[in-house]
Amino acid sequence: MYLVVGLGNYPKEYELTRHNVGFMCLDNLAQKYNVNFKTEVKFKSDFASINLNDKKIILLKPLTFMNLSGEAVQKIVSFYKIKPENVLIVFDDISLDLGKFRFRSLGTDGGHNGIKSIINLLGTQKFDRLKIGIGPQPKFVKSETFVLQHFSNEQILLLNKVICKSIDAIEDYFNLGIYAAQNKYNGLNLNV
Repeated sequence: MYLVVGLGNYPKEYELTRHNVGFMCLDNLAQKYNVNFKTEVKFKSDFASINLNDKKIILLKPLTFMNLSGEAVQKIVSFYKIKPENVLIVFDDISLDLGKFRFRSLGTDGGHNGIKSIINLLGTQKFDRLKIGIGPQPKFVKSETFVLQHFSNEQILLLNKVICKSIDAIEDYFNLGIYAAQNKYNGLNLNV
């Protein structure tokens, strides 16, 4: 069994903010596979599952705020006994420009509080990540403010291309493995 977690914040006011690209990606993945999320209180999450090449994959959107994402991930990993190496976290990355995304295995939290929470509660950094670029951050805007801003109409058009391509990337990740997915997608820039 595998787990894909999209990170974001739940109240409606955060719906189209930069911090919610993980949710946007999973919503589009669920739509492609014609499944609906349902709320699972015991996992503090919205939950769905798909089958991809005979692999059962749970899709999870934590109902906790971003900084507590690890609570939801830890609950479902413990319940289903999912190995951390079978977990893929999809989240925003302020250090990548909009139009870029990249896979990474292992690593620190990179200053992302959702990832920090997951590392702390799983007790390991050994899970894969798909980082979706939301930058560049303007010089005089604090990161806490920037990630909660909405995308402009022009940026939404580019973001939609990124989300569509990231769905392909997730499918390739499960079909080919992380190293092949890194080789195929990590240098891609859709903003050209």
